Amino acid sequence: MSLLEKRLHAEKLDYKVANASISGETTIGGVNRIEAALKAHRPAIVILELGANDGLRGGNLDAMQTNLESMVDASRKAGARVLLVGMRIPPNYGTSYTEKFQRTFGETAKRKKLPLVPFLFEGFAEKRESFQADGIHPAAGAQPAMLDTVWKQLQPMLKKPGNR
Repeated sequence: MSLLEKRLHAEKLDYKVANASISGETTIGGVNRIEAALKAHRPAIVILELGANDGLRGGNLDAMQTNLESMVDASRKAGARVLLVGMRIPPNYGTSYTEKFQRTFGETAKRKKLPLVPFLFEGFAEKRESFQADGIHPAAGAQPAMLDTVWKQLQPMLKKPGNR
């Protein structure tokens, strides 16, 4: 059982968790897969956390935003509410790119009127021990902190049984 499933169960919230993520995925991969995932899982809420790999690869940020918006639109069309989760990237591609990357999540949330988790690694990004040897991917010990960060925006979206 995932940490999110455990939290939902502890809060007596009747939701199932379907993890449709793929390691290394970019937003274009998400666009290509979202229709099938929505059809297969029929979610009430989609937690959309994609884009980090676009940024780490120096991808086109306008295309990334278009892809995020496309996934939001598809999710809404399928009847799901969307929580957007933002990321930050190291400054490898320069200050301008790094700042635009970070702004893309806020701009997307504003344009699509979405709740936003500004930064998934909030509260531990500076702690080397919270990451795997590559310094990019969080270690298992960081998972509870990520859940707490997401939960702040997710909890208001959740409905108690009988109030769906």
